[in-house]
Amino acid sequence: MTSTDRLLQGWGRTTTGRSRVLGPLEPDALRALVARRPEGGLLARGAGRSYGDAAHNTGGLVLAPAIAPHIAVDPVAGTVRAAASTTFAQLLAALVPHGLLLPVLPGTSRLTLGGAIAADVHGRNQRTDGTLARWLDSIELLCSDGELLEIRADRDGPAFDATVGGMGLTGVITAATLRLVRVRSALVEVGSHRAADLDAVLALLDPAPNRYAIARVDTTAGGRALGRGIVDLADHRAVPDPAAEPDGPRYAPPRGPRAPRLPVGVVNPLTARAFNGLWYHRAPRRTRTVQDLSTFFHRLDAVRDWNRSLGPAGFLQYQFVVPPAAHGVVAEVLQSLRRAGAAPFLGTLERFGPASGGPLSFPMPGWSLAVDMPADRPGLGGVLDDLDQRVAEAGGRVYLAKDARLGRTAFEAMYGSLEEWRATRARLDPAGLIRSDLGRRLGLC
Repeated sequence: MTSTDRLLQGWGRTTTGRSRVLGPLEPDALRALVARRPEGGLLARGAGRSYGDAAHNTGGLVLAPAIAPHIAVDPVAGTVRAAASTTFAQLLAALVPHGLLLPVLPGTSRLTLGGAIAADVHGRNQRTDGTLARWLDSIELLCSDGELLEIRADRDGPAFDATVGGMGLTGVITAATLRLVRVRSALVEVGSHRAADLDAVLALLDPAPNRYAIARVDTTAGGRALGRGIVDLADHRAVPDPAAEPDGPRYAPPRGPRAPRLPVGVVNPLTARAFNGLWYHRAPRRTRTVQDLSTFFHRLDAVRDWNRSLGPAGFLQYQFVVPPAAHGVVAEVLQSLRRAGAAPFLGTLERFGPASGGPLSFPMPGWSLAVDMPADRPGLGGVLDDLDQRVAEAGGRVYLAKDARLGRTAFEAMYGSLEEWRATRARLDPAGLIRSDLGRRLGLC
């Protein structure tokens, strides 16, 4: 059981951490390792799809992964129990042929179940179906004292809430049991609507009766066109189509070309405006399409190494949520990034519903905007610091799984003192063994 010295990188390619990396391990070996309390602490890492330093433990041990993937489906009960290292792509491939679907599908199928629990991920149906927390029956958690706990949502409220969305800092998540939704088809009926400005986008998203709703917005448009975009409203096909699915419902991960490595300077405000303008004006005013699961949910997975497409310095994603009445903050953020020439291409805008109750879980009722931008844009750090303050003043917060640079003061203004979370974490990690670079940066460990 020998570790390897490796330099790990976040998905945004702006953060790195050198650690001793080990895994996967057998359960007994994992418990023995934790009992030895490795120097520098330890952290379980999934697929490395968090954008910043959430999956780094510089100078310590990183389990990547902690244990091998495993899936056990109960088609009658409509549940699945899986190892934390199992990816959503693996789960979907096993579940969809049974007419079962993960109830929450984030924008990539490459993340692991353990990472999804640590971030309490959401999908395009957060407004209607909540976050992953709502669908979890139980979590298997290895604590720093060597005890293996089964944390149940209906029995262990504080421990459950602290762990789901807790960024992997309460212990090593080894497995979980999820309730699933039943579908008759793996096809999705999508209605796309071109909206001329931000108000039109918000109006389409807010009362949408569909299960899934998301907007892609032109982050470079200004004036009357500020926030213009394409709104996708979608539902699962209610009746299967034997001609389209002769073998029944299936899931195939998307496959496509490798993203080009663009030279310095190619991604700039001029090229971004040109691309976005062409994209917007070529879109039909209204259209209906039928898409498979991977096309609708995981389009970017078809582009290998797409995280290199915003330039050699990497990229930052700024994702925040503000209460429903603070929708003006969305316009302010778009205006600020445009004035700064941050050169993002498209952003995504969603209407969120009820929060899960986890102290560190990101979603809350309101509006969430996510924007990717090249990390080397001059002055970008100061612009984002100002936006942090504005989001916090509005009662909002930034998504930690996407974050690489939030300061401790702004974090505390958004998430509060977290006294109950810290007390629960101390009970689950009495040795203070579980650590991450994000946790150190924000004062969580």
